[in-house]
Amino acid sequence: MARLAEHNEKGPMEVKIGNESKWVCMCGLSKNKPFCDGAHKKTHDEKEGKVYVYGTDGTRIELQ
Repeated sequence: MARLAEHNEKGPMEVKIGNESKWVCMCGLSKNKPFCDGAHKKTHDEKEGKVYVYGTDGTRIELQ
């Protein structure tokens, strides 16, 4: 089963636990959710107002 979910962020969110930082995925592309694995780097050249779909293999298709 596939599900499309809207994610607008292009980077992770830092969460502090004591003196330690954890980075939570906000782009939706991490294979290590809820933690960031750096997959957001694929989003840096996305254009505002466009919609993109990412395949499980990391390929990207622009829908509009």
